[in-house]
Amino acid sequence: MSEAQLLKGQSGLPVANPTKSYWHKEPSTKLLGHRTTKELPRSADVVIVGSGITGSFAAHYLKEKQPDLDVVMVEAREACWGATGRNGGHCQPAIYASLPHIASFELRNYFELKDLVEKFSIPCDWRSTSGVHAFYSAELFKIVHEGVNDLVDEYPDLAANVAVVTKGKKGEGSLGGTPAYLLEGERKELTLDGLRIPHAEGAIVQWNAASLWPYKLVAFVLEHLLSTNNEEGSKGSFNLQTNTPVTGLSRAETSPNLSSPGGSHTSPSKPTSTPTSTSIWTVHTPRGTIATSQVLLATNGYTSHLLPQFSDLIVPTRGQVSSLEPPEEPSSPSSPPLDIKHTYYIQGEPSDPFSRDDYLIQRPPPTAELVFGGGRQYAKGRGIGVWDDSRIDEPVAWYLRGELSSAVDLSLHHHHQHPSPGPKKQDLEPTHEWTGIMGYSRDWHPWVGGVPESLGGGDGLWVCAGYSGHGMPNAVLSAKAVVAMMCGGPDVKIDLPPEYELTEQRVAAARLLEEVADIDAKGSLYADWGAR
Repeated sequence: MSEAQLLKGQSGLPVANPTKSYWHKEPSTKLLGHRTTKELPRSADVVIVGSGITGSFAAHYLKEKQPDLDVVMVEAREACWGATGRNGGHCQPAIYASLPHIASFELRNYFELKDLVEKFSIPCDWRSTSGVHAFYSAELFKIVHEGVNDLVDEYPDLAANVAVVTKGKKGEGSLGGTPAYLLEGERKELTLDGLRIPHAEGAIVQWNAASLWPYKLVAFVLEHLLSTNNEEGSKGSFNLQTNTPVTGLSRAETSPNLSSPGGSHTSPSKPTSTPTSTSIWTVHTPRGTIATSQVLLATNGYTSHLLPQFSDLIVPTRGQVSSLEPPEEPSSPSSPPLDIKHTYYIQGEPSDPFSRDDYLIQRPPPTAELVFGGGRQYAKGRGIGVWDDSRIDEPVAWYLRGELSSAVDLSLHHHHQHPSPGPKKQDLEPTHEWTGIMGYSRDWHPWVGGVPESLGGGDGLWVCAGYSGHGMPNAVLSAKAVVAMMCGGPDVKIDLPPEYELTEQRVAAARLLEEVADIDAKGSLYADWGAR
């Protein structure tokens, strides 16, 4: 489908020449150009479209539940070459910015992922940190502080995961919510200056955050799935087909002996079916077609290319990230490089409380690059509706190079007793600059579940997408939930916030809200805090 044929707001296919992400500089030799079979399989029990964190973990949970399944994963480009391979490299639940039950879900997602990394010793540079949310708008920090106070009163267990840090004389701010078990030295670090943000209006510190190499995480999962094909006695298979874009889906009714959303259990080794009817889906690609009873779209910002009815529900949105060299080199080879210790969100401006929503992690030594993303307010149209990640926005690139040093103290020898009198701006040298396509949801929640006919679906078509730039603390358990729906059974338990479940009632309610472009024009943070 050419760009001229696309509907308003509809995504195109992933482009063939994307910008080079930092996370792709060490691609898996097993996955690069991988096709498990030379020819595209003609049929499968399940076809997963997309090989990022959602698709890979959905395949993991599917094969864990039903190892005899034949699962085919198709990817338009190389494996994990979309949003997961292009993000900011951090995982952090939104403890105080979400509804409490959603915050709990994101916290469970964080620990599920952390536990899997530890269980399988996944070499993805996982580093558990505290997350520092620095606010540069007094108006925004006042709103956020009040929200945390409400959390303390109503949900103290959740509130125990955060601390409020306010301005104070000689760097001694209020440490509301600070855990009693912190050593005195650690408590002193919880000042704005100690957190390297001396010019912020205030901060929230979350105890559960992490930085990681997201591509290596997904690559491990996919390589592990491929390795099971060679296990003795294995009846099912996992077949990965890269560089195979899905150009369309078609559906035909058939007899009631295969699978569909929400049906009753008919076979212990295959996904469930309704007692009355089901579908055979044909997945169309330039290399041929695959017939299957179940399709899962793990396509995030590209979902509307295959389902145009989602054009106003999941809107492709281009984000931008840079990896930057630290401003100072160690004085000798034996001296340690810069270590900022935390992951960061940098939010709000003095003149515009909702415009700025940047994020920062640091890579481990010896390179210790600073991976800094955001600046979408400087992109044309704020990147809304853009599905082409083959270029960067130059104004955003200049912003990312020049603004970080004024928000975070990047001095090699950090002495928090004597803050500088004002922000110090310094352009940093980029090693990589890249873009990626997020999927922004009309109601700011992911869409998880069976796709109804009114949205171009029917029995056997599923979606798990639309994370609005917040996929890492949501995707793993969302993938697990959609797999539970697909497999069904009388006693199935699904761990998913009701706001995430795809229903026609939710679609109707979402379409009464402002469109994504209109609400986003008010600022990246407006949807979270603007109406409070």
